[in-house]
Amino acid sequence: MTTPDLRQELQQIQTDPRIDRLVEELIGRVADKWTMLLIEILTERECCRFGELSRACTGISQKMLTQTLRAMERDGLVTRKVYPVVPPKVEYRLTDLGLGLSKAFCGVWLWAEAHHEEIAAARAAYEARQEG
Repeated sequence: MTTPDLRQELQQIQTDPRIDRLVEELIGRVADKWTMLLIEILTERECCRFGELSRACTGISQKMLTQTLRAMERDGLVTRKVYPVVPPKVEYRLTDLGLGLSKAFCGVWLWAEAHHEEIAAARAAYEARQEG
């Protein structure tokens, strides 16, 4: 498909303003580095406790991990199961909605894999223009 054809196809997509707002919110949520990393970890491991997520998500503070997990739970991306034991045991897992989002992320990785050489060449050409 040529660039004009692709542009025309993309411009013909009709959108609903409510969906536009939702997409903007979700992009803000998932473009967050921690959300993406937690989705990746929970996709690979299926179920994790808070401490496991904290260790697997290098560099995240406990406060940021808590905030991110709460936001993901609010959006229906993860479930939080609390066991009535001492000390408290809490497990997190992706919902079907979260797994669907994980699958959508795979499209970005596939695109990056298919185009990484073109991106590297474009970056090199840009740097050469900046130096010269």
